[in-house]
Amino acid sequence: MNKFAKLATLTLTTSLLAACASTGGGNLSSDWRNCMAAGVAVGATVGGVSEPGDAPEGALAGGIIGSIVCALMSKDEDGDGVKDDADRCPGTYPGAEVDQNGCELDFDGDGVPDRLDECPNTPAGARVNSVGCEGDSDGDGVKDSADQCPGTPAGAAVDEFGCELDTDGDGVVDSRDQCPDTEAGQAVDNTGCDLAENYRMKNVHFAFDSAQLTPQSKASLDDALEILQRHKDLVVEVAGHTDSVGTEAYNQSLSQRRAKAVREYLVAHGIAAERLTSKGYGESEPVADNATDEGRAMNRRVELRQK
Repeated sequence: MNKFAKLATLTLTTSLLAACASTGGGNLSSDWRNCMAAGVAVGATVGGVSEPGDAPEGALAGGIIGSIVCALMSKDEDGDGVKDDADRCPGTYPGAEVDQNGCELDFDGDGVPDRLDECPNTPAGARVNSVGCEGDSDGDGVKDSADQCPGTPAGAAVDEFGCELDTDGDGVVDSRDQCPDTEAGQAVDNTGCDLAENYRMKNVHFAFDSAQLTPQSKASLDDALEILQRHKDLVVEVAGHTDSVGTEAYNQSLSQRRAKAVREYLVAHGIAAERLTSKGYGESEPVADNATDEGRAMNRRVELRQK
C-alpha cells in the first residue's frame, strides 16, 4: 500500500466528502452513521485496489476517518439547530427561533428580530428604532409613516393623519387661530381673524428714495403670500403710500413704483397676475400726522385692498 499511499489518501478523503454529501440530501453533516458506513466502503475499496489483503485495514481506516469527518462537519456551535456548515448567521442568541439558514426570524422585515421586536407589525419600509417600533418625530401621536403633516408644534391637536385641526375651516390651524369662530367663507389673515379691507403689510421697506425692496421685507411679503395662497379667489390691489416729504408729484410716482415692485414680487412667487393690480396714492391718504417721525413712518406703507 506504500506506493499508493498518497493516491489512496487523496482518493479516500475526496470520496468520503462526496459520500457524506450524498447521505444527507446535500448536508455534509446529516448523519455520522452514514459517513462511517461510506468511509468503511470507500476505505475497503481503496485498500483492496492499493494492495491485495489491505481491504480490512482500509475499511477500518475509512470508517474512522468518515466518522471524524462527519463529526467535524456536524458541529452546531450556537445550538440553533442548524449545522455550522449551513449556518449563515453563526452566534445567534441562545434559544432564538431561526430559519433554515440559522438566522433569527423577522416577521415584519424591519431588520429587528422577532425576539426583540416590540412592534411586530410595522409597515414595509418604515424606519424603526432598536426595538422595532416606528418613530414619531414630532411627537403628535401619529407614526412617521402615516404622518402627512410632519413637524407639527408640540402639544398641537392633530387628526388621524397627523395634521393640525382647523375647527372653523378658515385655513388657519387652531394653534394659530386667534379668532376660532370666523364665518364660513370669510377671508382671514394669518391669525385666523377677518381680513381687513385695507390690509397693511407691516415692515415692508425699500432702499432710500427708491422702489428696491430690502431683504428685511421678505417676512412681511411672505405673510401676504400665505394669505393670497390660502384664499385662491381673493383679488386685491397693491396700494402704495408715502409721507409728505418731497413734492406731491414725486411722491405719487414713488408710491406707484413701490406698489409695482411688491406686485411683481408676489407674482414671481406664484400668485396669478390677474389677481393683482398696483396703484400709487402718494401722500394723499395719510393715516398719521406727517409732522412727526413716527407719523411719517406710519404713512409710508403698502396695503392689500380687496376688490
